[in-house]
Amino acid sequence: MTDTPIRSASTLIILRNFASRPQVLMGQRGSKAAFMPNKFVFPGGAVDTADSAIRLAQPLTDRCHANLQQDSTGPAPETLAVAAIRELWEETGLMLGALEAWPDAPEDWADFAKAGFRPSAANMYFFFRAITPPGAPRRFDARFFLVNADQLSGDLDDFSNASDELSHLQWVCLDEVRSLNLPFITSVVLGELVGMTEIGAPNSVPFFKNQDEESLFLRLQGLYQ
Repeated sequence: MTDTPIRSASTLIILRNFASRPQVLMGQRGSKAAFMPNKFVFPGGAVDTADSAIRLAQPLTDRCHANLQQDSTGPAPETLAVAAIRELWEETGLMLGALEAWPDAPEDWADFAKAGFRPSAANMYFFFRAITPPGAPRRFDARFFLVNADQLSGDLDDFSNASDELSHLQWVCLDEVRSLNLPFITSVVLGELVGMTEIGAPNSVPFFKNQDEESLFLRLQGLYQ
């Protein structure tokens, strides 16, 4: 029997009020979802083919770019960043971008461009990577990006433009988030946030590499230390 194919995915961890009492943006997946039903997760989802055609207003850092390329034959780092920004936009209505005219924006990005923005990876950091273990109904090679909520545009409490993919969108204090119904990997990612002194690129990126043959916990370190 052939195992479920692995799709590339991107996720955004948004931290708010980091200097005082940090909060993270979470939403709940539907009860009928094939993957992680009822679980609270960060905004994110599978990479689309069209993501590779979107130009970023500002690029990822060299360190993030190098770490994303390590042990990867998947989409380009820029495509992964675009997918994370698109998923955030679709699932929450919040925009991560830079002010720039975008007259030829695709239809799916029309409202994003109408607001005067183009997707931007400035101050967006590759933070975690995990491959869904074998046996799950859907499997993803997920890259988790970290960003300060200050980088977002608009009202951070206005989710009126969100799709219905995630419900109960909310900012949850880091010291309370574990009371939610979380997937195992989300709990692990949250653990990596504990003790963090600044929002920036980590020296190394944790990688849960779950393959058919073995499961490994690695640390990705690109050319930039």
